[in-house]
Amino acid sequence: MKVGIIGLGLMGASFSKDIRTIYKDSIIYGLDKSNENLQVSFDLKHIDFKLDKDNMSKMDLILISIPVDDTVQILPDILNKIGKETLIMDVGSTKNSICECVSKHSNRNQFLATHPISGTENSGPLSSKKGLYYGITNILCEVEKTDQYFLDKAMKIFNDFKMKIIYMDPSSHDEHISYVSHLSHITSFILAKTVIEKEKNEKNIFDLAGSGFESTVRLAKSSPQMWTPIFLQNKINIIEALDNYIKNLNELKFKIESNQKDSIIKDLNSINRIKKILGGINNKNGK
Repeated sequence: MKVGIIGLGLMGASFSKDIRTIYKDSIIYGLDKSNENLQVSFDLKHIDFKLDKDNMSKMDLILISIPVDDTVQILPDILNKIGKETLIMDVGSTKNSICECVSKHSNRNQFLATHPISGTENSGPLSSKKGLYYGITNILCEVEKTDQYFLDKAMKIFNDFKMKIIYMDPSSHDEHISYVSHLSHITSFILAKTVIEKEKNEKNIFDLAGSGFESTVRLAKSSPQMWTPIFLQNKINIIEALDNYIKNLNELKFKIESNQKDSIIKDLNSINRIKKILGGINNKNGK
């Protein structure tokens, strides 16, 4: 199998590792706007050759793993350059704009919009992780617009990765993901910002921060180049999520100000249901 990967960061480089594990004879072609990332990917043997406009049509599969605004810019042109046997997939965290940008393209049926629910707060090819795509949930959008031949090709890979597949329309995807993923990242970024602004002495943060703070701000180490476009592309849903979040923060603030101990305990007990919800997720994943 000839696989092209556009974007050799965490998701792209990890896909190279995982696809090689299953398809031993895979030949990996890579492309990245960073020459450093490209060279590191060669050095680490994530890729065998550079992907370019001349060999793009020879690929069996091309994975696009770049910031979502860049995906919108290049996806139509990539579809212009592919061969008749090439399947294109993206791994973007927003789906509406990406699906819209190719809705009328003549090769739309060779594209499958996917969102693998996986990743870490790290970025770049050095952060690649073997097994990142194994046993995860993968959201597929507008599968009815992908030709059955290419959908079958994608499903074979997903099944080999033992993924759980969820089907959603792009609008529903972006709405739900704004709450369970995008809002989490915003919360982490803003908590880190608040602490940095208050604690001018960085040593205090290091010395006083406990495991709770560290786990809550873990996502604040994520790539700004990746997450800023996500926030802007999904801004309508994110603004609604933020409005609800700020409302809940203000309600808690008022109860603290007015010493409503019983009400706070009641609220926190209700919120504690998250343990059962997340416990079900962990049990499902064998954790």
